[in-house]
This record gives sequence, structure tokens and C-alpha cells, in this order.
Amino acid sequence: MGSTQARIAIDAMGGDHAPAEIVVGAIRAQAELGVKVILVGNPVAIEAVLQQHNALGQIEIVAAEEIVEMDEEAIGALRRKPKASINVAMLLVKQGKADAVVSAGHSGAAMAAALLRLGRLPGIDRPAIGAVFPTIRADKQVLVLDVGANVDCRPKFLEQFAVLGSAYSQYVLGVENPKVGLLNIGEEPSKGNELALRTHQALQANPGVGFVGNAEGRDVLSGEFDVVVCDGFVGNVLLKFAEAVGGVLLNILKEELPQGWRGKLGTLLLKPNLRRIKQRVDHAEHGGGLLLGVDGICIIGHGSSQAPTIFNAVRLAKDAVDNRVLERIQVQYQKTEATAEATDGE
Repeated sequence: MGSTQARIAIDAMGGDHAPAEIVVGAIRAQAELGVKVILVGNPVAIEAVLQQHNALGQIEIVAAEEIVEMDEEAIGALRRKPKASINVAMLLVKQGKADAVVSAGHSGAAMAAALLRLGRLPGIDRPAIGAVFPTIRADKQVLVLDVGANVDCRPKFLEQFAVLGSAYSQYVLGVENPKVGLLNIGEEPSKGNELALRTHQALQANPGVGFVGNAEGRDVLSGEFDVVVCDGFVGNVLLKFAEAVGGVLLNILKEELPQGWRGKLGTLLLKPNLRRIKQRVDHAEHGGGLLLGVDGICIIGHGSSQAPTIFNAVRLAKDAVDNRVLERIQVQYQKTEATAEATDGE
């Protein structure tokens, strides 16, 4: 674990509920997680929320004059608005004034700003957004990537996603030897489109990746895989479907509990169990996805993020900082490349 206090820059103006919910989540994160929060955005709007929650003067504010709106084209908006909150937040990391960025705003703008301001890690062609999903096993999670950064992919990109995901799974999620699966329409190596077929061959030939084969849609949450790779189009559909299923499950539980005094008594008795169920299936409990492959720690949250989601996004950023995820990904990638080159030379 890290010995210094993690400094987390938060894009206070990004998201459907900014700045109110963003600031409330930041207040809780700084109080409970032992991090230093830096709120980036309109000082007047941020201070108004801080004052409402008796936290004025307790959190650092860095002014940003502009906002990238959700309906704007990412690259164009970032160039027209150099002082946009997401640009300023990324610059704080670039300048060493913050250790990580959290944003629930325009996801395309967050990724583009990370690439423009922070750059890619050596050897990585395309960064990927990794999202942690629950599985049927209470003691296990699965990391799925990419879930939205790259709609169109080449086999080499997915091979790199496998390396990035393996390093994160090992050093942050605590999996000793991560099992990697390729999302596909069948278990057999001969199944799938051209991208799946060529990626399967590349992963199978890469001795630095613990590839165990294809993962069908029903296998993602089985607990049989630690990392599942796919292109960002499929991954984003999978992510949003999983979020919807989690919400439906929670609503069904509420509706099916008995009414009246029996229901109240049953709910009281089941409260610890219901809380654990919510923690496992509610996307707000996971905080968002880590943008893996850029030279900085960036958490991209949901546009609909509210205070609990922001709190968990900061927790996710803190874990990445404390576990030196950037350094370890670089080491892991170099080892994988060296192993692959040695194998090719035999």
C-alpha cells in the first residue's frame, strides 16, 4: 500500500447531476478514505454546494472556466475549450499536482483529454476502459475490457487489453494468476468473426497471458474467468445490460418482499443480506471504469453518477494509486513482450 496520501482531482462539472452530487461524493470521500480531494470547476457553484454541507474551506478548488457538454464532439470541444474542467483536471496529473482524475462527464472527452494531456504507456496502441463485474461467486469479480473506449479494434489491441487487464487483476484485485477469456459466440477456437478468430490465435500464442479460451456471454459472470476481453462496442452493450439487470433484480426484491408488518419484520431480518446483494449488483457500488493504458490514473464514471458512485470512484482511484498500478502495468507489459520475443526466436 502507498505510504503517502493520494491526491484525487475530480471534474466537478461533469455528469448529469453536477456539481451537487459530485461535490457531496467528494466530501464523503475525503472524510472517509483518507485522500486529498481537488475539485475542478466553477468555484462559485462548487462553493455553494460545500457551504450547504458545512464543508466550505475543507476541500481545495481549482478553477476551470469551461465545460465539455455531453452532446459535444470530444476532440473539437477539447481544442475549443482548453480551460474545460476535464482538461484542467488532467493537467493537474500531468504536472504532478494530483495522482488521479475522476470524471462522470463526457466519457469520450475524458478519454481524449487523457490521451492528449497524459499520453499512452510505452507499447500500448489503444487504452481501454476496464469495468469490474460481480460473478456468481461471492469471493470473485471479473474485469471486462474494453467497455467503451474503442468501438473498432484490431487483434493486437485486444491482445494488449489482455495484458493490461491481467496486470490490474493481479495487482489490484489480488488474483495470483489471472485467467483470461475472449468474449465470443462459442467456446470453440473456430467460432466467431474474423476479429475473434485472429485474436484467439494471438492470445493463444502469447505465453505472457494466462489465456484459457473463449468466453460466451453466459460465462462472463460464471466466476471461471478473471479477465474478459472484447471490443468497446460489445463491451459497452454488455456493461449497460448488466447495469439494467442489476437494477431490475433490486426492484424485484423490493416488490416481492411481503407487505405490512410481516414485510417490515422480514426486511429488518434480511437487511444485512439485502445490503450485500446491493453491493454486488448495483453499478453505483463500483464507481465506474479505470482507463487502462494511459500514463496516468483516470476513472471514468457514469453520466448519471450520484454521490455514492463518486465516492466509490474515488475509492477505485485510491486503490490504483496505492497499488502503483501504472508502474506494475509497465513492468508486466515489458515482461510479456520479452517473453513473446524469446518464444518467437526459438
